[in-house]
Amino acid sequence: MTDLFEWFTHLGNSKIVALVIFFSVFCLIVIYLYSNKSRSERLESYKNIPLEDDIQEKAAETDHKVSNNE
Repeated sequence: MTDLFEWFTHLGNSKIVALVIFFSVFCLIVIYLYSNKSRSERLESYKNIPLEDDIQEKAAETDHKVSNNE
């Protein structure tokens, strides 16, 4: 058991183990996100949220200007 701990404490070995762990977690997250069709569509719809906020703000400004002019 101590040999395994000594092997892991060497910087070169721990970098490889960390790379494998982080890469596998990244792959699992990507598979989780895009494996379900409805989840994939929902996440794709989120990309337009900043643009929708701009459109709503412009519409509110236009409505406010129209109501002030009347």
